[in-house]
Amino acid sequence: MDPGLIWILVGLALLGAELLLPGVYLLWTGAAAIGTGLVLMAFAPGFAVSVALFLVLLAAGIVTSLRLRPRGGPAHRVNAPEAGLAGRHATVVLAEEGGLRVRLGDSEWPARLPRGVALPAPGSVVRVEAVDGMLLVVRPESPPPA
Repeated sequence: MDPGLIWILVGLALLGAELLLPGVYLLWTGAAAIGTGLVLMAFAPGFAVSVALFLVLLAAGIVTSLRLRPRGGPAHRVNAPEAGLAGRHATVVLAEEGGLRVRLGDSEWPARLPRGVALPAPGSVVRVEAVDGMLLVVRPESPPPA
């Protein structure tokens, strides 16, 4: 059997395995094997050259994948208690000089107001502006214009 055909069949087997296994680990290996097989069928270089060509194609695939990968972005905070709280509305449960508690969904949270904002009455609606640890930073919701 032709060595180029063997490289191509191994590459196709790796691409097929990529469909069954999660990730992109076998994708670049399979693509490099297919590329090596195509070059072997066209030029028939020696064994050492074909292995070097495979390694070069594999490295080029890995570099390409690293360049195509999305960079940075926001840190995802899945299952964090404060995830998605900013912008939601809450109801004031307790409003004293010593502390403020609000009900958001089915939970009560300690809260604080920004400087210079008057203490809202219990039962009034506030909007969550930020989360500071386990403390919600809230601002009284202005009544809708009449």
